[in-house]
Amino acid sequence: MSKRILIIDNDPDTPEVMKEALSYEGFTVHTELFTDNIMALIKLHNPDIVLLDYILNGINGGELCSLVKKDSNTAHIPMVILSAYSSVINSLGYFGCNAFVAISFDLNNLVGKN
Repeated sequence: MSKRILIIDNDPDTPEVMKEALSYEGFTVHTELFTDNIMALIKLHNPDIVLLDYILNGINGGELCSLVKKDSNTAHIPMVILSAYSSVINSLGYFGCNAFVAISFDLNNLVGKN
């Protein structure tokens, strides 16, 4: 059985690129652009790991991570915060995430450069 990954990112391009790459590697990937109830998404998709952008609409990824980590039913799920803002790493101790991945460039900006 393949590992299940839940990706939450409000930029529609980023999760699709990640989904394509991770699916190619054999993972089952579900993407969401928005959530006002991360616990419902976790119950629906039963992920082995959650990758979430730090900057989301209405809530940040750190807050979502904290919600998951504070619940004894979901605290075991690895949470990885993704961000183009490397300064975010300074505040991650408050959220309980398992890892931080700095996204070093915006794919749209890269493609737009001629």
